[in-house]
Amino acid sequence: MGKKTLAVQIISEKLSREVSPGEIVVLPVDRAFCQDGTGPLAIDGILSLSMGLKNPSNCYFFIDHAVPPPRKELANAHKKIKNFAREYKAKVIQEGICHQMMIEKFAAPFDIIVGADSHTPTSGALGCFAAGFGSTDAASAMATGSVWIKVPRSIGFKLSGKLKRGVSAKDVILKIIGDIGSSGAIYKVMEFFGGGLKNIPMESRFTISNMTIEAGAKTGIFPADEFVKEWLSAQGRSDDFRPLEAFEDAYEEKHEIILDDVVPCVACPHEVSNVERIEKVAGEPIDVVVIGTCTNGRISDFEAAFEILKNAKKLAAYLIIVPASQTVVEKMVEKGIFSRLNSLGAKILPPGCGPCCGVHEGILADGERALSTANRNFRGRMGNPQSFVWLSSPQTAAATAITGKITDPREML
Repeated sequence: MGKKTLAVQIISEKLSREVSPGEIVVLPVDRAFCQDGTGPLAIDGILSLSMGLKNPSNCYFFIDHAVPPPRKELANAHKKIKNFAREYKAKVIQEGICHQMMIEKFAAPFDIIVGADSHTPTSGALGCFAAGFGSTDAASAMATGSVWIKVPRSIGFKLSGKLKRGVSAKDVILKIIGDIGSSGAIYKVMEFFGGGLKNIPMESRFTISNMTIEAGAKTGIFPADEFVKEWLSAQGRSDDFRPLEAFEDAYEEKHEIILDDVVPCVACPHEVSNVERIEKVAGEPIDVVVIGTCTNGRISDFEAAFEILKNAKKLAAYLIIVPASQTVVEKMVEKGIFSRLNSLGAKILPPGCGPCCGVHEGILADGERALSTANRNFRGRMGNPQSFVWLSSPQTAAATAITGKITDPREML
């Protein structure tokens, strides 16, 4: 039959038979989750089915988008989630962003994961099929233990070489989205392979897979290799590892990314695909800088930013720090990053989505201009349609926080 894509391998293994792209299948779901924005709608759907939860221990409700709740409506949504989970024996998790908690505690190779959040593909870096669904589909998955999908076709991205200093995985995925556009991978899987993978550690892979949805992809998947094995072992989950190999000749559509040639990139308002090389936008004035969120809120992201910020005398932009989980906060404290950022006047928020989705702390004023390491810059994304959002890597964001204008991080390294 020839070599299979990562997605086809995972789905075939789950169904114990070979499947082909375009085929409609009903998949057993290993894990399903909602967050505090989608959870109340999913709960209504579950209750309307009068079925309860098929596998309560594998159903998760994350409180992360507005934590602690900034107004009574959101507090009541949290209460609804907690009451439901208590009655139906599901898990409520409040220690971080849903995508970060999934990779820290739950996701594993060959899993089928249904998440009522569009950036669920983050977990695909661990070699599983993790995709975002609407609240109704998530409710059905929780109630029945299964979900229907059309087996997607895949696009292969062959990575070669090594990123230069000051360039990160965020620049890689921004470049890809800029090249293929916001609809370049609609209902396809973006799969990554090649010799360059040995130079892309796990936390960088999470950033790439997180943003595959911004090119329209159903999900993004990396092979389950030694990096995945080491990550799972570090989380105390060695037994969850299973190898998953990618095959270059499995792809009808392929792109090669030479990592040595990637430069810092910035997504300009108001589209993620509106990507420019750093030199085209350097000097743009910025009022607010956000470093963190589910895309770049891991310890390696803060270490990269800290390398630039540690010797700063003062900041020219208002700096907001958003760790992805409590574990990340603990590591920031251990490494001295937390105290140094605090001494610079950075505003360090509780682990969660923070200003990314525009419902919590960090709402922009009319006309304000923000540079964020988050994953979206649509008009109004950070809570105000009269503001402007650029997207970048943590390194670029750190350099920009110091100067108050979009700055090439390589100038400060």
